[in-house]
Amino acid sequence: MDVGIGLPSTIPSMRPDDLVAWARRAEERGFSSLGVLDRLVYGNYESLIALAAAAAVTERIRLLTSILIVPLRASAAVLAKQAATVDHLSGGRLVLGVAAGGREDDFQAAGVPFAGRGRRFDEMLAEMRRIWAGEPRGTAGAIGPKPPGGPVLVVGGTADVSFRRAAEYGAGWIAGGGSPEMFGQAAERARAAWAERGREGAPRLLSLGYASLGPDARQHAEGYLRDYYGFLGPYADRIAAGALTDAGAVREAVDRFREAGCDELVLFPCNPDPGQVDLLADAIR
Repeated sequence: MDVGIGLPSTIPSMRPDDLVAWARRAEERGFSSLGVLDRLVYGNYESLIALAAAAAVTERIRLLTSILIVPLRASAAVLAKQAATVDHLSGGRLVLGVAAGGREDDFQAAGVPFAGRGRRFDEMLAEMRRIWAGEPRGTAGAIGPKPPGGPVLVVGGTADVSFRRAAEYGAGWIAGGGSPEMFGQAAERARAAWAERGREGAPRLLSLGYASLGPDARQHAEGYLRDYYGFLGPYADRIAAGALTDAGAVREAVDRFREAGCDELVLFPCNPDPGQVDLLADAIR
C-alpha cells in the first residue's frame, strides 16, 4: 500500500514557505502523493493552484486532489483546462479526485445552484473526458494542453451513484475518511460497480485520514479539525477524536487500511510545521 501525505494548504496558520518546504520534504521522504482538500468558504488555498506550486518544486511525487468539488465550478471546459495544465506541467503526475460536494455555503458563494449538483457533476465529468480526448471546440480545434495520458480520475462519495461514476468515468474510488472497516465495506461496493460496468482489472482504492505528531499533537488536531469541520456541529468532535496523534496509532492505521484492501492511504496534517513530514515518515517506516 502506498502512503501519501496532505499539504497543509487548508490550515489557516500555514505560511507560503511552509507549503514549498513541505512539498520538497515529502518527496525526499518517499511519500507517494501530495494531497489537497477543496473548499471555497474557508481560509484555505485553492486546490489546483496549491498543487501547481508543489509541482514546481518536485519531480516525482504524485499530486492528488482528494477531492475537488467539480459542480462548484461554473465551467467544465475551464476546469478541464486547469487540470490538464497542472498535469502537463508536472509531467503527468496529477490524480484528480472528484466529488459532488455537500456544503451549501460554498455553492452560494460561487453563484452555482446547490440543487441538481449531481446531474451537473455527471454532465461535467462527461464533458471533461471529451475535452481531454481532444474533441474540437472551436476554430483553433481542441482545448489544450492535451494531458500526457491523463489526468488520472478517481471519484469520491458513498452514495450508490458515486460508485457508478467511479466505474464509468474513473480509474478508481476514494474515501473521504472513516475507519478501515468502513473503508472495506465501501471498497466492496466499488469493486461490485466496477464488475457490473464490465471494467477490466480492479479499481484503485484510496482513503484519507488525519495525523498530528510531536508536542501538543492533540491540541493541534482538535483546534484545526473542530474549526475546519465546524459546519458539521457535534460531529466535528468525533472527527477530531479520530486523529492519529502518536506514532503507534499511525502504524496501526497503516496496517489496518492495508489489510482492508486500500491501495493508497493519504494522511493529512493538522499542524503546518514542515517538521511534521519527518515525524510522519519516521512513524510509518
